[in-house]
Amino acid sequence: MFDIGMDEMALVAVVALIVIGPKDLPHVLRMCGRWVRKARELAGEFQRGVDDMVRETELSELKSQVEKVADTNALRREIEKSIDPTGDIARSLEAPKIEPLEAPKLENPVASAATEAAPSVVAPEKPPAA
Repeated sequence: MFDIGMDEMALVAVVALIVIGPKDLPHVLRMCGRWVRKARELAGEFQRGVDDMVRETELSELKSQVEKVADTNALRREIEKSIDPTGDIARSLEAPKIEPLEAPKLENPVASAATEAAPSVVAPEKPPAA
C-alpha cells in the first residue's frame, strides 16, 4: 500500500527502539495498532456508505426503467408513431362527424292561418311606355 520494503521496516524498528526505548515500545506498538484498527473501521464504514449510495442510485434508475416499461400508453404511442408518423391513417379511420339535423321552427299557428286565408296582393304592372 505504501510500498515499504523489509529493509525500510527494519530501519523504522531500529529507530523506534532507540528513540522510544525497549521499556515503552510495546505500549506504543499497541497504541499504533489501535489507531490502525480505528482507521480501518472508519474506512470500512465510509466504503459501506458509498456502497449504499450506489445501491440506492441503481435502485432508483432500475425503478424508473421499470416504470417506463410498465407505461403502456408510452408503448402504444411509440408503436403508433412508428407505424403512422404523420397521422394520416388514424385520421382516415376516424368516424365521420355527423351534425344533428335542426328541427323545423314552429311558427305561430294563428299568424300562419291568417296569411293563408288573406288574398295575396300583387301590385299591378305599369303599362309599357310607348
